[in-house]
Amino acid sequence: MLRNAPKFYEVAKRIVEITEDCILVAHNAQFDYRILVTEFRRLGFDFSRESLCTVQLAKTLIPNQPSYSLGKLVRSLGIPVTDRHRASGDAIATVKLFKMLLDKDSSKKIIQESIRKNPKLQLEPRHIDIIEQLPSITGVYYIHKSDGEIIYIGKSNNIKKRINQHFTNSNHKSKKIQLNAAAVTYEATGSELVALLKESEEIKRNKPIYNRALRRTVFTHALYSFVDENDYINLKIDKVDGRKKPITTFSNRDSGKSFINKAVEDYNLCQKLTGLYKTKTSCFNYDIKECHGACIGKESSEDYNKRVMSLINKNSYRQKNMVIIDRGREIDERSAIYIENGVFKGIGFFNLNYQINNIDVLKSFITPMENNRDTQHIIQSYMRRNKRLKVLQFD
Repeated sequence: MLRNAPKFYEVAKRIVEITEDCILVAHNAQFDYRILVTEFRRLGFDFSRESLCTVQLAKTLIPNQPSYSLGKLVRSLGIPVTDRHRASGDAIATVKLFKMLLDKDSSKKIIQESIRKNPKLQLEPRHIDIIEQLPSITGVYYIHKSDGEIIYIGKSNNIKKRINQHFTNSNHKSKKIQLNAAAVTYEATGSELVALLKESEEIKRNKPIYNRALRRTVFTHALYSFVDENDYINLKIDKVDGRKKPITTFSNRDSGKSFINKAVEDYNLCQKLTGLYKTKTSCFNYDIKECHGACIGKESSEDYNKRVMSLINKNSYRQKNMVIIDRGREIDERSAIYIENGVFKGIGFFNLNYQINNIDVLKSFITPMENNRDTQHIIQSYMRRNKRLKVLQFD
């Protein structure tokens, strides 16, 4: 049913239009209203409407019912309902129930008094002042206490919007941040990759009190390779082992499995030799003629290993000298993430009119940064997600 249904952003404008100057009526309205507000917040829109809950109204106007769930309530009241548990069926049943409740409210006061205003979350004046001074740009932000201590570091593609979320969210951590936040400083990066790398380094360096969860390693699983007794290169997704050098890393096992499944398809690899299909004979893909037979020695190890190495070389920058070019802080600027001999060296910014064709010139404007397993994971996962990223390789 959902496969061909529209995404929320496709119908969001229509929802705003049809609910303008209206009161939302729903059975358990608080739930439906919260869902709408959450979805609109993800789009950066503050959705606020008055609402009426037919559960609460029914408890007042039709007391002593055995159940106030929509299905049981309308059945006990003799209200016909079709297409139960479908949007249209439940909505029509709610309309019929609401009409009955309107009739029962002879004084016309109960329903008026039950309208819920659903006010927007109110920002404190000091938080409003902080937000007003922030730009809607990509970068790293620092939330400070009154004495200047950094209590939280984050990155965002829209710093103003993200800080607004910190100051309006009602979860435990956000409330603590709201209580202690006195100022917010930021550093523009233009590039999300630069922001991710800076965020990781700054959290490790400053150890802010509310970044505890992010101080740990940001990945749990990795892709490893080994050569079997028949000289075929095998691939395996496994938990990170500090004693081994991974080809690339993943935030969780599911992410790694998804990567391997796509690699099998893109590079015509064997399911058996990638750990996806445990068998002592041929893999499933060989049976449907989508594997060339490495699993049973039908394809030579030389031919098979060439494709595996193509995958490894594309997803690992081990021993490579390269520069990743990404967005800059201004329109005429670009960022450069420099990797030398497979080691992340740092980042820099250059003007578009300036061509990078000399490694020594490149090094002159690079700000050194620490290389660690987290930075490797951040760079590799970003490159996997952004296929059109410009990468320059040097000898």
